[in-house]
Amino acid sequence: MADPGGITPGRVFIDDRGRTAQLHGIGLLRVGDRWLAWGEDKTAGDRFTAVACYSSTDLARWRYEGDALVRGNGDIGADRIVERPKVLQRPDGRWVMFLHIDSVDYSDARVGYAIADRPEGPYNYLGSERPLGHLSRDIGVFQENGVGYLLSEDRDNGLHIYRLRDDYLSAQAIMSTLRQQAHPEIGYESPALVMHEDRYYLFGSDLTGWSMNDNMWTSAPSLEGPWDDWRPIAPPGANTFESQVSVVAPVGEGFVYIGDRWNRDDLSESPGVWLPLRIRDGRVRLEWRDAWNIEEFAR
Repeated sequence: MADPGGITPGRVFIDDRGRTAQLHGIGLLRVGDRWLAWGEDKTAGDRFTAVACYSSTDLARWRYEGDALVRGNGDIGADRIVERPKVLQRPDGRWVMFLHIDSVDYSDARVGYAIADRPEGPYNYLGSERPLGHLSRDIGVFQENGVGYLLSEDRDNGLHIYRLRDDYLSAQAIMSTLRQQAHPEIGYESPALVMHEDRYYLFGSDLTGWSMNDNMWTSAPSLEGPWDDWRPIAPPGANTFESQVSVVAPVGEGFVYIGDRWNRDDLSESPGVWLPLRIRDGRVRLEWRDAWNIEEFAR
């Protein structure tokens, strides 16, 4: 159990009900005076149960707000893979949830869309697509000046950054496609994107399934590039402190790295690895801490 007054990387969070918070593959946003998180409920293993919503004022203590998206038919049935819930608010005030939608053998490779009037939900599932005809597995999102972007791993071509349509319910255009240096035929998965001091920083994980690897980062002056060479987020060989990036969230003067340490034999108890991340002088620095709290980090 995590320390209720702080964040203990490598341990699960316990919510206000005394249960393990299902904060797996999460999306995270600051909404008013609190953070909202949407996570994969893994109580049924890898098959879809729900997208759970939680709130927090300190990223350590979590209140269960209910299930933002529940099982239904088709894409969100009990026999489906529904992962990586990410949420953005459209300029018209409505909330859009983005999801990796797949079959058990991961052959569908689609992005799903759901919409709600409140960030906590309930969300109405609308359907899925292969954005502009491309495969889409692990996803991330980004927003700037009211424009929404989808980050999506396409095993055949690389990691795409898509500009979304004005209603955020479909991809409109590809801004960039990035590939690995060692394997230029493929890209990185589990993407996250932030901006710092007029530069974009993109994070991703190698394609090693449930196994951990040295996650990477790159940066560029614009979303169209040119993008720098990829570099490890954490010390090489540390396998990103045995985690896979899900979100990099701006907090105070820095960022919080939020990763998953997947336990394939008990996915619902997979702990998070949440650590301070600094971007200084154009470099990313992620260091291990046994415990920390958001108040001291955000000052």
